[in-house]
Amino acid sequence: MNMKQWVADQLAAPRKNAMPVLSFPSVQLMGITVAQLISSSDLQSKGMKMVADRCKTAAAVSMMDLSIEAEAFGAKIRVSDDEVPTVIGAILQEPEDVEALKVPAVGTGRTGLYIEAISKAVKLITDRPVFAGVIGPYSLAGRLIGMTEIMVNCYEEPEMVTTTLEKVTEFIIKYIKGYKAVGTNGVVIAEPVAGLLSPELMVEFSGVYVKRIIDAVQDDTFAVIYHNCGNATFKMTKEIADIDACGYHFGDAVNMKEIVEKMPSDVLVMGNVSPAKTFRLGTPELVRTETLSVMNDCCSHPNFVISSGCDIPPASSWDNIDAFFAAVEEFYKK
Repeated sequence: MNMKQWVADQLAAPRKNAMPVLSFPSVQLMGITVAQLISSSDLQSKGMKMVADRCKTAAAVSMMDLSIEAEAFGAKIRVSDDEVPTVIGAILQEPEDVEALKVPAVGTGRTGLYIEAISKAVKLITDRPVFAGVIGPYSLAGRLIGMTEIMVNCYEEPEMVTTTLEKVTEFIIKYIKGYKAVGTNGVVIAEPVAGLLSPELMVEFSGVYVKRIIDAVQDDTFAVIYHNCGNATFKMTKEIADIDACGYHFGDAVNMKEIVEKMPSDVLVMGNVSPAKTFRLGTPELVRTETLSVMNDCCSHPNFVISSGCDIPPASSWDNIDAFFAAVEEFYKK
């Protein structure tokens, strides 16, 4: 699939299908647990297909599981039946730990299983692009060093941070190329921790590395969408745009109208109905109200695509998810 043409088609379309990060709630459709989902390529691909059949989306987007890459580097993770996996503790305390850190082979941990899942999904879902999910370099480094520690070390031990970033960037590029090799149409790079930085630090410790990843993998057949749900992203829209992704996805911590007005008009800009407050904890009525509110604010911009603000939690009601798509239809019928 020509992904540059797909982006151009999205920009030109007067009516745009939504593109939420919607994969984990497939556990409810299949009657399984999150622990089962993340352990089976067959269940992951089947779940993506079931979501695609039920929901009118611009693309099928895989799970935003930000534990996979850290686990491949040796981090411990916590797995539960109804929550997204999380990383437990840091593995890099001293500069010596970073020097000794080995870049894992693609296939380590669950990375091979997740690539296998997408290789199956692209055969099942043929009417729209299929995007895999990967973590961004600064967010991965933060899981290895510790979230508080990496913020401090940007000032006190910057070499420790940059050495970690070099190693994780090398791995992320190889990992994405593994997805690309099995026919994946693109990736969503989730870099939320960079949304806590100043614009200057975001460029130094995230932007240059994300740009390196994009330059290494993005081409006519493969698109990168950058996701950042940090609350400081409204201060760094220029710096974010400079990484040259095909699309940008923002969380509900920011005003979507303000963001889309600042972003370039020739790239896709997506967001930002709250995954927690609205999809997970809200009602169908609230989902409808919030969805229509964001669309009324932003759909006058031809590059805007309505989406969730982040990965929709596994236990989110399908009544709420269906209400989101019904609201999109309602908006375009007006």
